[in-house]
Amino acid sequence: MTNLAVPHLGRIDDVAAYMRGVGERARAAARVLAGSGTQTRNDALIAIAAAIRRDERALITANAEDVSKARAAGHDAAFVDRLTLTSKSVAAMAEGLEAIAALPDPIGEIQDLRYRPNGMRVGMMRVPLGVIGIVYESRPNVTADAAALCLKSGNASVLRGGSESFASNHAIAARVHEGLRSAGLPEAVVQVVATSDRAAVGYLITDDVNVDVVVPRGGKSLIERVAREARVPVIKHLDGVCHVFIDASADLEMAVSIADNAKTQRYSPCNTMETLLVHANIAERVLPRLAQIYGAKSVELRGCARSRAIVPQMKAASEEDWRTEYLAPILAVRVVDTLDAAIEHIATYGSQHTDAIVTNDHKNAMRFLRDVDSSSVMVNASTRLADGFEYGLGAEIGISTNKLHARGPVGLEGLTSRKWIVLGTGQLRE
Repeated sequence: MTNLAVPHLGRIDDVAAYMRGVGERARAAARVLAGSGTQTRNDALIAIAAAIRRDERALITANAEDVSKARAAGHDAAFVDRLTLTSKSVAAMAEGLEAIAALPDPIGEIQDLRYRPNGMRVGMMRVPLGVIGIVYESRPNVTADAAALCLKSGNASVLRGGSESFASNHAIAARVHEGLRSAGLPEAVVQVVATSDRAAVGYLITDDVNVDVVVPRGGKSLIERVAREARVPVIKHLDGVCHVFIDASADLEMAVSIADNAKTQRYSPCNTMETLLVHANIAERVLPRLAQIYGAKSVELRGCARSRAIVPQMKAASEEDWRTEYLAPILAVRVVDTLDAAIEHIATYGSQHTDAIVTNDHKNAMRFLRDVDSSSVMVNASTRLADGFEYGLGAEIGISTNKLHARGPVGLEGLTSRKWIVLGTGQLRE
């Protein structure tokens, strides 16, 4: 029988053997977890939240070690900000765990149960995926968030955080393990990889015996590596080249408000607008107003020739600008003549993440919803709302632009699968 105790931190000389052990413990723990009840998993989540609240100072002290090393290594202020834990962010971690505990349990839900002519009933039951590997970078709160979502959805998880947040991640993991033990669950339900050796990622994402799916969360280079090398299914998105199209019939005030929020509410998230498309019939009314707003917020505009004729201070956009995810106060702007042209632009340059139309034309709205092939398509709403919490999922493990298995914000249901069930009364095949 597999030993489900998680080894203490220490020097790891044989990374391959260590990661094989991680996978085997996770697979065995997943079977135990699958047989647990909703209350057991919720008890664990509440206990983890309590341990995190209780040990706030210890978590911040461990995090200070990571922050000090990051500064010494020359990481920029934005990186250090993502890495840093504060009293507020520790409290938010605990609140997130409690919120996930309060969500409905998807496991065991029976759907679409119907009678067949022979009297048997056929339906589907929602079940965990099994073992989920999560590879992420500098944000230590992901350790708690990912562990909680996997635990609630009945999945064992293997978490490989960035080397920059090593001390923080393992301090959080200690509280996670305490909560699991208090609920009678094995520590191996959640394992944080105990080595910063990059080879560990390679072993994790190719362990098709023990790992059912991998979720990379981080920069493009990380996600590209995982997608390229993985031998297990990957839930991912590479880029967030998100668009807002202001149609000719758009309400002017609404258009300005949405275009402002979609770009400037925050610059770094993957659902921030990177390209603004404006119908030629409304461009002269909307672009000068938006240029004034963006200028006051120091957003650099890069436009097509027609955009620059209306707002001369725009820089000229290059071909590369149309396909760039800036994650910065830079916005590409193009004037188009038709809805068809806007849809064609999105199809050519978009990343199938999130795209929105601002319009009062119902026919155009429905056409945009149908023909834009993205994981989230919106009418009269900011792209910044493409988020698991905003969609009512409670939380998300990430955004997926895959068409299989999950698409868009991935919450608890996205971390499950379905199996066929048959309820009979002795039926035989004739």
